[in-house]
Amino acid sequence: MNVRNLLLGSREGIAGAVYGTVIVMATIAAGSKGGLSAWTLLATMAATVVVLWIAHVYAAALEHSIEHDRRLRWREITAVAADERSILLSGVIPGVALALGGIEVWKTSTAAWLALGAGLVVLFVQGVRYARVERLGFGGTVVAVGVNLGLGLVIVVLKAALSH
Repeated sequence: MNVRNLLLGSREGIAGAVYGTVIVMATIAAGSKGGLSAWTLLATMAATVVVLWIAHVYAAALEHSIEHDRRLRWREITAVAADERSILLSGVIPGVALALGGIEVWKTSTAAWLALGAGLVVLFVQGVRYARVERLGFGGTVVAVGVNLGLGLVIVVLKAALSH
């Protein structure tokens, strides 16, 4: 697997990448209202993503076990965990922006806005990737990108409203 697939999700991981990015952005938006440091914001975002990844792995493993009417083997559980990794990886790019705020390359508020911007870029890319996989025309691509960006922009608007 290449770096692009790891950070933006594979063809199969588009849903996890979108879901994870929305969770990351919502956590950053909510956490930045409280005046948290960039490091605390990064830790909160990372913990949230890890907990939700574990919940997804657990739920998917249960579903797989029930569908096959048997307990899962360890390699099957690790395969489920790998399948859900795009949720985990969704925090990498925004996390870099927060870490740079933590080492004071820029202020925490700037780091939070850059992390949210990075999330919007990821949502845009995922919308385009979905449209390409589904062979949507121009109109379908605009709708797919618009829905993804709409989710992200709702979070950005909430961040802006919470900040003032």
